[in-house]
Amino acid sequence: MAMAANHLRNSTRSSVHSILHNRFQPLLNAARFFSDAASSMPQPQPNQQSPPHSSLKDYELAKFAAIADSWWDSEGPFKPLHLMNPTRLAFIRSALCRHFKKDPYSAKPLEGLKIVDVGCGGGILSEPLARLGANVTGVDAVEKNIKIAQLHAGLDPVTSSIEFCCTTAEKLVEEGRKFDAVMALEVIEHVANPAEFCKSLAALTVPDGATVISTINRSMRAYATAIVAAEYILRWLPRGTHQWSSFLTPEELVLILQRAGINVEEMAGFVYNPVTGRWSLSDDISVNFIAFGTKSNNTE
Repeated sequence: MAMAANHLRNSTRSSVHSILHNRFQPLLNAARFFSDAASSMPQPQPNQQSPPHSSLKDYELAKFAAIADSWWDSEGPFKPLHLMNPTRLAFIRSALCRHFKKDPYSAKPLEGLKIVDVGCGGGILSEPLARLGANVTGVDAVEKNIKIAQLHAGLDPVTSSIEFCCTTAEKLVEEGRKFDAVMALEVIEHVANPAEFCKSLAALTVPDGATVISTINRSMRAYATAIVAAEYILRWLPRGTHQWSSFLTPEELVLILQRAGINVEEMAGFVYNPVTGRWSLSDDISVNFIAFGTKSNNTE
């Protein structure tokens, strides 16, 4: 069993690296010479009002504040995230352990790492990261989310040490905060200016630190599954949770991160199996995908 697991892990890692190299290496090279390549990224519209020192949209804040009480209801509007969370965590754990040379099989493989969970919501990622030994800071611009996160984390002595703050990545940058690893999962599709948001994430990351972003691809398949099916047919999410035009393609995300000083080194897709009701890592990045990058040593 151990040999089979190692073979599967190694083959998956190899295939993901192959996809990253074949699909994105030309883009990464081009980004070094054509720094304006991402100028066509979605930009804030004139009628959108964002809070000071924040790339978030007002209506996005209101949307998530309305369902904040449901963060820890595994059958509620955040059910897809609860189902996806173990798979997201497996990718993060593996990538961080490789990069920081940690033992992935130890009880607390992330011990000693300072991690910030940007857009932490109710803390459903912050808590398992803390249980893996990380020193976690969870930030969210919705005050109700932070209150829910604090209450839930306080129920367990292991997670009660998490620092939850109602603030934004931009404010943390102004405060001069730095972290070994920066997480922004299912967040970038809700911000007004992805490029500026990624600059903030990079500014929070120490040189040679890690940045992890997960989001939804702007593909027709994603429109059919993440919006039509998830919001209107299966009703896993409240209608209007996502705007297809706000999604980024993997190529766009790679270019944006490159401009911010983050080099994407690994990428994987998330695929849902309706029979088992579980998510798994895949080479298929046509809908949900996650990217792991590292900050250049000469970038500040």
